[in-house]
Amino acid sequence: MHSFGHRANAVATFAVTILAAMCFAASFSDNFHSPSPVASVKILNTNWFQKESHGNDEVSMTLNISADLSSLFTWNTKQVFVFVAAEYETPQNALNQVSLWDGIIPSKEHAKFLIHTTNKYRFIDQGSNLKGKDFNLTMHWHIMPKTGKMFADKIVMTGYRLPEQYR
Repeated sequence: MHSFGHRANAVATFAVTILAAMCFAASFSDNFHSPSPVASVKILNTNWFQKESHGNDEVSMTLNISADLSSLFTWNTKQVFVFVAAEYETPQNALNQVSLWDGIIPSKEHAKFLIHTTNKYRFIDQGSNLKGKDFNLTMHWHIMPKTGKMFADKIVMTGYRLPEQYR
């Protein structure tokens, strides 16, 4: 006859095994989900474009950020971290990324949004490389699941150009 301790151990081991199998199934099921998010970022105004006292270029812009990221959510999604970055090339670096805005989307109900804002973080280049510079605005997102691995993706929006002169 088995003691109470042996029986409790068997039940606990079985429960943990079932829980692990369910977590694996939840994580595995996300591989079959193919989201189709839509995003748009428009620059409404370049508020200022100046050279700092240290010699670095700084830009402030007014942005219209609209997105429908509801397709990113499944029953296994805890939240989505989203950010907009300016990406450009300089002679020193093949890729420069400057985060302009970010946010956390806690649920599918908040995944469709339209935000009118100035850049939340300073758009500064180390040097004087931004005059007349072509750049992309990229919306990145990281899907944080309840269980399993994180997924990340982005939408690149091209065709933006900074002014030729400081203002």
